[in-house]
Amino acid sequence: MAATPTTNTSYQDTLTDIEDTLGVVPGFMAAVPEDALVHEWPVFKQYTLGETEIPPKYRELMQFAVASSHHCQYCSTFHSGAAELNGATEEEIAEAGLLTSITQRWSSMLHAQQYDYDTFVDEFNQIGAYLTEQQQAAN
Repeated sequence: MAATPTTNTSYQDTLTDIEDTLGVVPGFMAAVPEDALVHEWPVFKQYTLGETEIPPKYRELMQFAVASSHHCQYCSTFHSGAAELNGATEEEIAEAGLLTSITQRWSSMLHAQQYDYDTFVDEFNQIGAYLTEQQQAAN
């Protein structure tokens, strides 16, 4: 059995930090078991609201795309709104949705074909080499 991670932050301190950060403790967060929320909140705060290697606008567009692919209206609403708050335009959000659908569609087709993965990788490498050559020739 894996050991439960420990934290020095109390549940009440976690709730206070959530309210200080978001202005409210959303019911969906309050519904998370206390011992889990003290671990979940710092990760959510850091990677959804904090500074990371990926700029906030792009991070939110990525999370919106994942939420869309999972058909989660809650996360789609949150992340499209957060993307807008971080400077994403309606056009960028629409494009993220389109890219989600393209990826899902081609993934479905590849899996339905049971396409050989090694062949796929070889062909991808050929395409990558060709595109790199084309880019270098254009410069």
